[in-house]
Amino acid sequence: MKVGILGGGQLGRMLLQAAANYVVETYVLENDEHCPAAHLCHHFIKGDIKDFDTVYNFGKQLDALTIEIEAVNVEALEKLEQEGVKVYPRPSAIRIIKNKVTQKEFYKNNGIPSPEFVVTHNLEELREQVSFLPAVHKIGQGGYDGKGVQVIRKEAEIDKGFDAPSVLEKMVDIKKEIALIVAMNNKGETAFFPPVEMMFDTRLNLLDFQVCPAEITDEVLWKAEAIAQKLVKQLQSPGLFAIELFVDNKNEVLVNETAPRVHNSGHHTIEASYCSQYDMLWRIILDYPLGNTDPILPSSIVNVLGAEGYSGEAKYEGLDEVLKMENVFVHLYGKTQTKPGRKMGHVTIMAKDRSDLVYTANKIKHTLKVCS
Repeated sequence: MKVGILGGGQLGRMLLQAAANYVVETYVLENDEHCPAAHLCHHFIKGDIKDFDTVYNFGKQLDALTIEIEAVNVEALEKLEQEGVKVYPRPSAIRIIKNKVTQKEFYKNNGIPSPEFVVTHNLEELREQVSFLPAVHKIGQGGYDGKGVQVIRKEAEIDKGFDAPSVLEKMVDIKKEIALIVAMNNKGETAFFPPVEMMFDTRLNLLDFQVCPAEITDEVLWKAEAIAQKLVKQLQSPGLFAIELFVDNKNEVLVNETAPRVHNSGHHTIEASYCSQYDMLWRIILDYPLGNTDPILPSSIVNVLGAEGYSGEAKYEGLDEVLKMENVFVHLYGKTQTKPGRKMGHVTIMAKDRSDLVYTANKIKHTLKVCS
């Protein structure tokens, strides 16, 4: 079977590593021939994943396609689907999710709980929404890894917002942020990975570290799974979906955002689950039974970020010390250049006790440094 991946970053790289377990011929389309996934696929094609003709010509030779990022040419995927190429997830689901405006409207129209919002098309419209503050302004398209998001607490900050179609989302009194990965196959059968609890670097607006399973009540877990199940069913698409959720101080669960692909919040599943999220996506594409999502051990992930004040050729301080730690697994993404806040890798930790996970995560944070 010939399967293509649109995008060749670290997610594509880990997806290709999992492909070694299957009889599949892999193709990658990416604009950078030095991307992390380039050396692991059978066929690398240099090209723009946002260009119609490039994506269409890439895909028409394949049996199936998937994505590692939403910023792809959906029109080309729709044409390929019409011509019989299987696309995971379906282009209709990507179209909804890739724009935060249509994504939020989808939640509202389908009765999926999510923070209250209004749509603004430019700064002038945003300035008319002072009574809606405090709120979070999210640009409709193009935001990623904390970019394209501005917290606006008062009128004096309102010009920090975006002069483009965006969502202005009412701030929620958040107790916890969790993520839930859901797999759905071609038969409509679903499987849930255990929820993870996420801790963010508020300065960079990036995931700092996470713990799995999340420390939540059974009631919150049932709510989260019910919401995630409804969301994925309404998208009417096989694939893998990462759903980020807020748990407020009343234990209500609200959807923050959805990613229609393998996701950073599922990196730990490589070592810590019987079936990883990457293995699960291959099972869906190849029409195999869904895998076992049970955890082997509780786990944590620490993101390896470029240190403040360093730009240039990446050097890793403290790497030897981290590699000596027990039940610790280092994943570097092969990026040669670092800059402040750039994702350079992640470290997975496994332990029976949650306190051990948090202790080791913090130790790694202060030991492993990416400089230049």
